[in-house]
Amino acid sequence: MPANLNTTKYIFVAGGVLSGLGKGIASASIGLLLKSRGYKVTALKIDPYISLDAGTMRPAEHGETFVTKDGGEIDEDIGHYERFINISLKKDSNITTGKVFQAVIDKERHFFYQGRDAEMFPDVINQIKEMIYTPTVGYDFAVVEIGGTTGDLENQVFLNAAREIGKEGKAIYIMVTYLPFLKNVGELKTKPTQHAVTRLREIGIVPDFIITRNEIPIDQPRIESIAKRCFIREEDIIDDPDLESIYDVPIKFEEANLTQKILEKFGIKDGKKKDLVSWREFVRKVKEPKGEVKIALVGKYVRHGSADHHDVYISVVEALKHAGAYNQVKVNITPISSEEIENQDLNFLKEFDGIVVPQGWGSRGTEGKIQAIKFARENKIPYLGLCFGMQMAVIEFARNVLGIKKANSTEVDPKTEDPVIHIMPEQEKYLAKRQYGGTIRLGQWPCRIKEKTLLA
Repeated sequence: MPANLNTTKYIFVAGGVLSGLGKGIASASIGLLLKSRGYKVTALKIDPYISLDAGTMRPAEHGETFVTKDGGEIDEDIGHYERFINISLKKDSNITTGKVFQAVIDKERHFFYQGRDAEMFPDVINQIKEMIYTPTVGYDFAVVEIGGTTGDLENQVFLNAAREIGKEGKAIYIMVTYLPFLKNVGELKTKPTQHAVTRLREIGIVPDFIITRNEIPIDQPRIESIAKRCFIREEDIIDDPDLESIYDVPIKFEEANLTQKILEKFGIKDGKKKDLVSWREFVRKVKEPKGEVKIALVGKYVRHGSADHHDVYISVVEALKHAGAYNQVKVNITPISSEEIENQDLNFLKEFDGIVVPQGWGSRGTEGKIQAIKFARENKIPYLGLCFGMQMAVIEFARNVLGIKKANSTEVDPKTEDPVIHIMPEQEKYLAKRQYGGTIRLGQWPCRIKEKTLLA
């Protein structure tokens, strides 16, 4: 669709000072609030890495890979968008530098540029705009989170594309920034935010709103300082201090009247009634549980005292929390290293109401998972196996109930005598060629069992 026919309004969310501030939660909260007004909302995440997707990245470094219904392996923030906004997104909701460059090179190989050289400006910029416009056509609003931090070399081209969309009169910009709290002087410092806004303005973007992340609520002198030095209205500085729950963030934003302010920036006179009743009820259940359950999360990416990423199983953790909220119980999750328990007495697992073994790859820590699964079965502790965790349950049952003592997966042991879990034939071909990215059968698939096939 030509850009001039696209009526979608874009809200770009960028970060300043440092990464990991919670841009994803802020973006998801904004999407939720707009949807609560009756608007049709979607969300995109831009990741400025050259990888095509997150499928081959170590979760201990990057966090969990979120899988969309069409099999996309993308950033975990997409999971927050789906949970907060209550939407189902596809793989094109995630844009990476790798995808952009691949698309531009493919076009060049097919003579799209009519013999001229493909360049960063305008070709890469136009490709980014196309990738933003295509999945958002037909929506009232699209919240677009730009990963990384303002000033990073990697995200400059995406910020320039965002600026171009703003020139077309259909975008506003929100900067999420950090105010460090210095205990020795007892105050929040605004200087890093000032520098971050300066870097954004150098690109040609003036933020419409600044969301301040801080340990304690911001005070009036700091608001005045930011407003004066960043050329922004005081009322457009939105405080986002550490809260009891991430699910409080939309309510905090609504109390600051952020939704109405966003609509006013777009010149929209909104008469739609907001409806946050169901969300407030959900948050109430999270905060006022009537009971408590203890869940052991047994995985390979959990090591005490290590640098393993705390978000490696974030979708599993959030799913458990949501299930607990709707059943009005608090879910206390204890991460347990499957490597560390391989030679331990597992009687400590009796204190748990359930055991979950989530997704994983490779042979490391598999025996610990199998031992935990056996303990759950023999002690009648409810068990949930996800992906690799399900496969490990099959192996455990085959070994200890069916008597197939050497049962294993060919992923763990390619030479196993009893492969009760086998790599799919098409997957074997990929692995033989060392093709790992984008080769797994993922997402929602229609399944019909045919006669005289392996499954029948």
